[in-house]
Amino acid sequence: MGEETDTGLDEQWGSGEPDAVEDSHRGALGDFGRDAMDSEAGFLDRSFRERIVLVGVTKDGHDAADTEASMDELALLVDTAGADAVDRITQRRSRLDPATLVGKGKVQEILEACLAIDADTVVFDDELSPAQQFNLERILKRTALDRTAVILDIFAQHATSAEGKAQVELAQLRYNLPRLRGKKDYSQQGGGIGTRGPGETQLEVDRRRLVRRMHKLERDLVGISARRSNQRKAQHRSPFKSVSIVGYTNAGKSTLLKALTGAEVKIEDRLFATLDPTTRKTQLPGGEQILLTDTVGFVRKLPHQLVEAFKSTLEVVNDADLIVHVVDGAGVDPYGQMDAVSEVLREIGADEVPVLVVFNKSDLAGPDGEVGVAERFARQNPGSVAVSAAAGLGLDELRLAITDALHALSRNYELFIPWARGDMLAAAHREGDVYTEQTEADGMRVRARLEPASAKRMREFIKFEIEVDPRAATTTE
Repeated sequence: MGEETDTGLDEQWGSGEPDAVEDSHRGALGDFGRDAMDSEAGFLDRSFRERIVLVGVTKDGHDAADTEASMDELALLVDTAGADAVDRITQRRSRLDPATLVGKGKVQEILEACLAIDADTVVFDDELSPAQQFNLERILKRTALDRTAVILDIFAQHATSAEGKAQVELAQLRYNLPRLRGKKDYSQQGGGIGTRGPGETQLEVDRRRLVRRMHKLERDLVGISARRSNQRKAQHRSPFKSVSIVGYTNAGKSTLLKALTGAEVKIEDRLFATLDPTTRKTQLPGGEQILLTDTVGFVRKLPHQLVEAFKSTLEVVNDADLIVHVVDGAGVDPYGQMDAVSEVLREIGADEVPVLVVFNKSDLAGPDGEVGVAERFARQNPGSVAVSAAAGLGLDELRLAITDALHALSRNYELFIPWARGDMLAAAHREGDVYTEQTEADGMRVRARLEPASAKRMREFIKFEIEVDPRAATTTE
């Protein structure tokens, strides 16, 4: 990917050499001199509020409203990153330009807009290839970034734990590696007799440093993943069921965790306020205790680098007994956000975990001023619940819904356990709810309610599933 060319651009736009505009430009990466290893710096300059021009493309099969909604979210992302979106430009195209994403005339329009408002950086809503980014920076004489870079920048600012910082740095390095050609490429060859030769370019040095650092971070994260795996094994042996809270960023997941558990957790009205998973214990109406985990928020076009880097963190969702999917019921596009979350769940392999949908912010009016829009969404989606985590509304109904959803996961079975497998009989009592036991010559016939994981471990002893009341005599094989 890093070897893409900018064929024909020199003829169209000139040599692309820096001029006085670029030399005096104050943008974050306007001099193309940022150290790709410096993940602390992020992609935007934080010493001042950068002025950003947003660029979006409406492709075939999409309408202008979809583009505007995505651009509105991009503006929020830019604001969260610490910059100001001062202008936006859109274009409709049947296919993206392989050299500059948008057409030649639109690039000129972007350049003129940047000069008119003294913009520091241009942010594209679509992902830029390394060649497109390189070409655009040559033409626009200022930094060109995409949505992925902005999200990575936000994550870099918000990561607090050692694992979170390592995950973000790894994602940044994966993003930077194919883009090294945009930096100054000077040689480190010797200058004396016996030392002349091709030498080693700074590009090669930087590439080797990045790869070496990436390998170290990957090794560190493998170690962290192993520790998490041991923790999950211990959790599976615990009597507590696990419930993970997922949802679009800023949907109110952390607020819901605090409302259900009373725990003090970080809550901010901003995107990606939570990066590191937080687990707290809470009690359901029947007295059953569960482990409730708050996770990182998702977003449309979530960078693949982040999904890969955060897999060790997101594994907590895969291992959950139940997913509580929190949706901003008063948001602009709840169903679009739900689709974005479902797509990420499929990508991390958690799409088979049972889901309970919760429409949050029932105390707020929707975009059209309608009050109680979250309740309307809940009525339209049977089995879902409407709550207001901030106002404490609907929480009792949610607790009951979680209880019912967890109980629905278990099944009733009749098992025959030989006397030689007393460990399995003990496991049935420890992990399940044993209703009856009948002693026979070769072993014990047991009727019990078991969770899916327990039933899987005991499948060789299961005779059939009981589809009626466990104490009834009639069974269905």
